Amino acid sequence: MTKLATIEYTNRRQALMQQLPQGAVAVIQCAPVHIRNGDVEHDYRQDSSFYYLSGMVESNTTLVLVNGVDGPSSSIFCLSKDKLQEIWHGRRLGVDAAPHALMMDKAYASESLGEKLIELLDGATQVVYGFSRGDTGEVVQQSLSKLRSLTRQGKICPTQIVDLDPLVDAMRLLKSTAEIDQMALANDISVTAHKHAMSACKVGMNEYQLAAEVHHQFSMQGSQRVAYGSIVAGGENACILHYTNNDQVLQDGDLVLIDAGCELDHYAADITRTFPVNGRFSESQKTIYELVLAAHQAALACIKPGAVFTDMQHAAVKVITQGLIDIGLLTGELDKNIEDQSYRKFYMHNIGHWLGMDVHDVGIYKLDGESRPLIPGMITTVEPGIYIDPDDTDIPSQWRGIGVRIEDNILVTEHGYRNLTEYLPVTVADIETLMAG
Repeated sequence: MTKLATIEYTNRRQALMQQLPQGAVAVIQCAPVHIRNGDVEHDYRQDSSFYYLSGMVESNTTLVLVNGVDGPSSSIFCLSKDKLQEIWHGRRLGVDAAPHALMMDKAYASESLGEKLIELLDGATQVVYGFSRGDTGEVVQQSLSKLRSLTRQGKICPTQIVDLDPLVDAMRLLKSTAEIDQMALANDISVTAHKHAMSACKVGMNEYQLAAEVHHQFSMQGSQRVAYGSIVAGGENACILHYTNNDQVLQDGDLVLIDAGCELDHYAADITRTFPVNGRFSESQKTIYELVLAAHQAALACIKPGAVFTDMQHAAVKVITQGLIDIGLLTGELDKNIEDQSYRKFYMHNIGHWLGMDVHDVGIYKLDGESRPLIPGMITTVEPGIYIDPDDTDIPSQWRGIGVRIEDNILVTEHGYRNLTEYLPVTVADIETLMAG
């Protein structure tokens, strides 16, 4: 398992503080612990933006950045070493080791946050925190209320509150070289797992058994967890976009759609492939599959610096709509069908989404009301699909219940794009060859 160097987090903190005025104080909290049921906790996963700026995986931690007169400073509030608690719950970094390990200026015990925050906010020009985190807002407001009550003692309360989220979101949207390398590793692991699933798939398997094959490959190659709930959808289940039951038997003559990606050191992969359970596409399945593949290739051809995000969707829609007209699932002229969005009966989602520390990663899709231009360092999924209602008796029976999606992870580069999942078979011939082997 490869992890980012500590200096990467230091550089991010410095880049953030350069965007803030002198005297600004930023407060960033870790993810809360969530109860699964009873007194059992969910496996802990750190808040992405907190980890992005700190590299700290432990719970009950807070990062405070101060853009002071003498330059920026960083403080981490974390759990103190406690032998008994560590016997029960695992090792802690501790206050003494934290500054060196995390390249922070200072470290304090978590329980001192309330008192220390009042000191750090005293005289600040503005306080910055993520408005999406209500718990952070509560901590900040408590400190501000305390400061206001101490004005007669010379304390000065900040008068400006700024949302941290847009600043960090914009930073996270453009990946560094180290991040790209990490995501390439996550994709390599996920590609291997998808290849294994194609080889392991057999008629009569249960969807959850095929999911287990994928997850086993993730773990054996060093992934800590799945990036999202894996979808293994046989037959008409593939027409449910976020199908996660994964509890049906894979039938001879059906397709199976697998949408699964691993997470590696908090970075996600997100891959979809659709293939025949028995290893051979039927003619109708092949027709729909190759239509989706043509849309996928048309979307990829749009990707280059200066193109806008919606160019990919427009290209895919044009190919899919014309293809649906050609096989009789839509009627009329191409332009009219596109204008009426009649294709949405079969292709009801958009072409993709940003990918990074979150599978649906942060970053806005429009600037000044217009689709955002693509910039080198962005990573997006490209995932057109066609899903044909199994219960629609107006559709000829050979098409009903076919669901196909093809998804790759694409890095925008200086001269075009790099497909991080290019080594996963995608053509009908390559998929059938792999499965036959």
